[in-house]
Amino acid sequence: MERQNNLSVKIFSRVFSFFVFLFLYAPIVVVILFSFNVSKRNIVFEGFTLKWYGEMLNNSALLNSFYNSLIVAAVSTTIAVIVGTLAAIAMHRYKFKGKGIIDALMYVPIVIPEIVLGISLLSSFALANVPLGNITLIIAHTTFSMPFVVFTVKARLSGFDRSLEEAAMDLGANRIKVLLGITIPIITPGIISGAALAFTLSIDDFVVSFFTTGASSVTFPLKIMEFVRSGIRPDVYALSSIIMLATFIVVIASQVAAYRKSKE
Repeated sequence: MERQNNLSVKIFSRVFSFFVFLFLYAPIVVVILFSFNVSKRNIVFEGFTLKWYGEMLNNSALLNSFYNSLIVAAVSTTIAVIVGTLAAIAMHRYKFKGKGIIDALMYVPIVIPEIVLGISLLSSFALANVPLGNITLIIAHTTFSMPFVVFTVKARLSGFDRSLEEAAMDLGANRIKVLLGITIPIITPGIISGAALAFTLSIDDFVVSFFTTGASSVTFPLKIMEFVRSGIRPDVYALSSIIMLATFIVVIASQVAAYRKSKE
């Protein structure tokens, strides 16, 4: 009886896992499949072709929006990682007045609806008479992505051994050398995780970008939304497929590197 119960549980878990993965990855498979579709309508798969990948290279509006998203994501992530890492270290180690308030305020960009954050940022830029463009996009993306870096790095610091820093300072290293030579290398996995999360949130954001972008700084999600209104062309599927392929390669490479490091 016990063996039959274990077998039933094993079958159920496998069937359940299959449907979970089907739910998660079926849309991705559909996008990749229709990027090779002969038909422009992408309702029924009518045949295999590679021409949409060539059309994608000729779609300057689509490519420019993607390049713009990459630039905004790269710059905002860099700022968020630098400021967020230093803020996490300071908030983890030091006690100062208002620390609890600042810690609580860090949750605000995460928990409030994106549309509220977008409207508030737009109002702030309007009051400051700042023209909308890449600068406002970078400020906005840094604002909502930096808390994720702070919390990720703080989680990594929770198990940090301060005796390593003390030993380095006893040997003559100053605080800057200890920070760059001891602290940062140890918490690097947390920094990388925060950076990856911030970059993903930035390049994927639509709502906040809608309120803080200018006419000459359209991002990839905003451009896709424009295409949705008139019908998504297959070259959009082609670029999306390339992005997903690159993402899979990065994820697999990171997992392989982590596995090799664990074996050393």
